[in-house]
Amino acid sequence: MEAMDILIFGAHPDDAEIGMGATIFKHTQAGRKVAVCDLTYAEMSSNGTVEIRQQEAKAASEILGLAVRSNLGLPDRGLFLEREAIERITLEIRKYRPRLVFAPYWQDRHPDHVMCSRLVEEAVFNAKLRNFRPDVEPVTVQQLYFYFINDVYEPQVATDVSEVYEAKRQALRAYASQFTQTGRDIVATPLNQGYLERVEARDYLLGQRFFIRYAEGFASKLPQRIELF
Repeated sequence: MEAMDILIFGAHPDDAEIGMGATIFKHTQAGRKVAVCDLTYAEMSSNGTVEIRQQEAKAASEILGLAVRSNLGLPDRGLFLEREAIERITLEIRKYRPRLVFAPYWQDRHPDHVMCSRLVEEAVFNAKLRNFRPDVEPVTVQQLYFYFINDVYEPQVATDVSEVYEAKRQALRAYASQFTQTGRDIVATPLNQGYLERVEARDYLLGQRFFIRYAEGFASKLPQRIELF
C-alpha cells in the first residue's frame, strides 16, 4: 500500500468533512495523498441507511479527491477504549504510514467523537512501538492534530481555506440524508436544523480573526515547532 501524507479518522462518515473538508481538498489539490478512515458505518443514525450513507461518503470522497477511504466497521454507539479497537486503528496507521494523523477534538457533545479521539491517540502511540504487534512494521507519526465537529474550542493552528471552501460545501451537501429534511419519515435532528449554516458560520468567524474569509481550526497536545531563521 502506497504511503499517505495525511490520515484522518472519524467516528462516522461525514465527521472529517464537517471538521476539515476544505483543508482536505486544499491538500489533495496540492498533490498530497489523503486518506480517511471512518470507525463505524453510523448505523444508529436517525435518518438514512448504512447503504445510503456509504453512497454519500463515496460521493464526498470523490469531491474532495481522497486517495483512499476505509471503514473499520466498529459498532456505532459502541466505541470503547478497548484493546481490539486500538489495535485495529494502529494497524490502519501502519498500513498507510502517514506523516500526519487527524482525529476529532477530545471534547464534543457526541460521545463517539470523544471516544474516537481517545482511541486514535492511543493508536498513534502504539503504532511506533516495535513490540506491539511485532509482525507489522512500526510507524512514527510526525504530528497528531485534532479537528472540531460540534463544539468549538480554542484552535492552536488555522488553515486558510477561503479559496477552496466551495468544495467543503459540496462535500457536506453530498450527505443529503443527514443535512436535509427532504424525503419521507425524516426525523428532526440537530443535523437537519440549519447545521451546515452553523458550520460555515464557525469557519467564517475563525477566518475573521486572521482577516481572511474562511478558516478551519485545529488543536494539538504537543508544541508547534516553527523555524525563525
